[in-house]
Amino acid sequence: MKEALFYSRVAGSESRVQCRLCPHNCSIADGKRGLCGVRENRSGTLYSLVYGKVAAASIDPIEKKPLFHFLPGSASYSISTAGCNFRCDFCQNFGLSQPPRETGEIPGRERSPEQIVAAAAESRCQSIAYTYTEPTVYFEFAYDTAKLARARGLKNVFVSNGYMNPPVAEMAGPYLDAANIDLKSFRDATYRRVCGGKLAPVLETLKLMKKLGVWLEVTTLVIPGLNDLPEELAEIARFIKSELSAGTPWHVSGFYPAYKMLDRPRTPAESLARAREIGLGEGLKSVYAGNLPIKGAEDTYCPKCGQLVIRRSGFEVLENRVKDGKCGFCNEPIAGIWS
Repeated sequence: MKEALFYSRVAGSESRVQCRLCPHNCSIADGKRGLCGVRENRSGTLYSLVYGKVAAASIDPIEKKPLFHFLPGSASYSISTAGCNFRCDFCQNFGLSQPPRETGEIPGRERSPEQIVAAAAESRCQSIAYTYTEPTVYFEFAYDTAKLARARGLKNVFVSNGYMNPPVAEMAGPYLDAANIDLKSFRDATYRRVCGGKLAPVLETLKLMKKLGVWLEVTTLVIPGLNDLPEELAEIARFIKSELSAGTPWHVSGFYPAYKMLDRPRTPAESLARAREIGLGEGLKSVYAGNLPIKGAEDTYCPKCGQLVIRRSGFEVLENRVKDGKCGFCNEPIAGIWS
């Protein structure tokens, strides 16, 4: 347990505090927790209940995050604590993200930032990924770990829903090398109804991280009947192109029934293929379809000459023809962090 960052005492109250970590901006009475379930007010001091309580740790291919234009073929030491500031009905990691909110339980075993960095280095990982649940809610632990990782020559990656207040992103920025941000929908009503949040702060986080120089990739889980209309997918693609860059990779992933959303079918392969074509048609240079076997949909092609430069099978890189950040055939620069 550690005193939290980003909170203040509420004026006129002896013990109530306001958490300013994310756009929920929870006002928390003494003895109570915020919506995430992992930040608790104790006599006017807000504490992180998940500092050092690692609920999951694994060595993953960086492609699993998914990050396709960031150190392809490398391993990333991936960690998370319990908890999340969203309550997505379709959450595929609900066993980690929701217990603090639903039962008050906070699973995990004690690990220090020093131990995490040492384990990553010993495993010959090139990065540490703060993933599986929302790294914003364990920001203090992620931040302390990221600083040590940077000093050891390791890179840092956030896999995030993007629901953080700007000062949080700004504090993380100097130590954050890459992020994959979920853009779950382009409809505020969907965010409010299905995720328990708002769209605008996610869009602002994406734009701010781009400004801060963090390498960005965006993921949209394409859910039948929820966010799969061509008009909405085209709006997402246009936002990425205009506000981030045409070279920002967009991952469209297949949904399968999970958690509270068990009444919808899996995403058909043709829906993902269509989403990919929409993104490419809107001018994005790299659009990837994941979770379903679609030939060529996880491969990287040169945006100029069209040659296949990275061939993948699932999370495995089979061939890499990107040389010093450029196409190995025509020497065209390809956006990303390659070494």
